[in-house]
Amino acid sequence: MFKTFSDLADRTLNGDPVTPEEALQLLATGDEDMLDLVAAAARLRREYFGMTVKVNYLVNLKSGLCAEDCGYCSQRLNSGAGILKYSWLTPEQAVEQAEHGIKGGASRVCLVASGRGPSNREVETVTRTVGALKGQYPGVEVCACLGLLKGGQAETLSDAGVDAYNHNLNTAESNYQSICSTHTYQDRVETVERAKGAGLSPCSGLIVGMRETDEQLVEALFALRELDSDSVPVNFLMPFEGTPLAGTWQLSPQKCLKILAVVRFVCPDKEIRMAGGREMHLRSLQPLALHVVNSLFLGDYLTSEGQAAKADMDMIADAGFTVLGSPSGDVPTPEAADEPATEPYEKVDLGLEPTLRRRGAGTAVAPNA
Repeated sequence: MFKTFSDLADRTLNGDPVTPEEALQLLATGDEDMLDLVAAAARLRREYFGMTVKVNYLVNLKSGLCAEDCGYCSQRLNSGAGILKYSWLTPEQAVEQAEHGIKGGASRVCLVASGRGPSNREVETVTRTVGALKGQYPGVEVCACLGLLKGGQAETLSDAGVDAYNHNLNTAESNYQSICSTHTYQDRVETVERAKGAGLSPCSGLIVGMRETDEQLVEALFALRELDSDSVPVNFLMPFEGTPLAGTWQLSPQKCLKILAVVRFVCPDKEIRMAGGREMHLRSLQPLALHVVNSLFLGDYLTSEGQAAKADMDMIADAGFTVLGSPSGDVPTPEAADEPATEPYEKVDLGLEPTLRRRGAGTAVAPNA
């Protein structure tokens, strides 16, 4: 076991990775020692990613209408959450949405669709979208997140210019049956392996705060390390009303920050993204988290709102970081922030409950980017 956080960082940088027992010890860090843990994790972050932040932008190609029963998801079967529901955006509509994020500073666009997995015809719709998007913005990275993949679909996406594929493990294998019964943990692993086999960069992470134990959290993290995911999004449960996990609040801002630090120690050289739920769980500790993570989503999520896109960019700049892919090295100002919505829209400030998305894809209102 390690003596100090700094000693563990030295050891990790020398190629001697942390063990599951050490990860559990890190998770148990007292709040009084939290900043020392963050400082040690920040050394790893700077070693591999300097002071850059990768900005990603989500486009929800198809919202709701899902037959899977994932307990955390507002788009699940029989969900009572009052989310936007719509079928597939056309390639032209998807590109229009993506443009807002790209102009706002995003270097990666994540094309997401609800459902168990795409049909071959739906994969063709995505490939047309990718072609249109890269034809207009050839330098942008595209990550697809379409659910479980069948044989040949990953290759089709790769041939169309998709750079990465996201499919989160979400939780430990030992905890998976408690959150989903319509597919298995192994189904998810196999999809990530299909993506890797087709040459797509694997993006796979987890959702924390789903009543898992610290031991199960560590189990999930080491599974992600074994999977060798290039990027690891860390989502914080948004307990939507109308889902089985409604009313589940087991995370404090300090706990979230410690979790991110442990993810950095377990996966020191991977892109780690503070993702959905960061605003409601990390709250005022988000800028401090940037010293551990090196990636975030700009603006809104799939079915819920994030903080204002300009606030995201201000946070990055105020913390002393630069946006990856920005030509000048500066933090860009989101162009869409000054564009009027195409119909009246009143922003509801984030509170303790998720704020349902009512702008962007599937609406006539300008997105948050």
